[in-house]
Amino acid sequence: MEENDTPSVVSTKVRTYENFHILLWLLKDLCWVTDFKVMGTIMIVPTILVAIFITIMTRKNRSELFHNLAVVCWIMANSVWMLGEFFANDTTRPFATGLFVLGLLFITYFYVNRFVTRAKK
Repeated sequence: MEENDTPSVVSTKVRTYENFHILLWLLKDLCWVTDFKVMGTIMIVPTILVAIFITIMTRKNRSELFHNLAVVCWIMANSVWMLGEFFANDTTRPFATGLFVLGLLFITYFYVNRFVTRAKK
């Protein structure tokens, strides 16, 4: 097993950012469900930026990297969907779907690669 593929304990610093990220994500989605369009739109930026930052922080661990890439896709898809409901008469779902699928592809690639690698051993 390669070093960058070994399970590791998530650092306290990363965990702190992940917990803060949950707060941002919940605030964004609360704005969505309560129809606070301006605040919901504003909340997209810090929510995605923190997700990208976490992905960069954890990039040396393959598992963390691929899972966090999927989370970035998920939040982007979620945001596109929200903007579509707010401002585009809900016409952005195909774009959101594409981002959701991209996130699934990251996760699928990781697990298929892991399964094939372990099956060869």
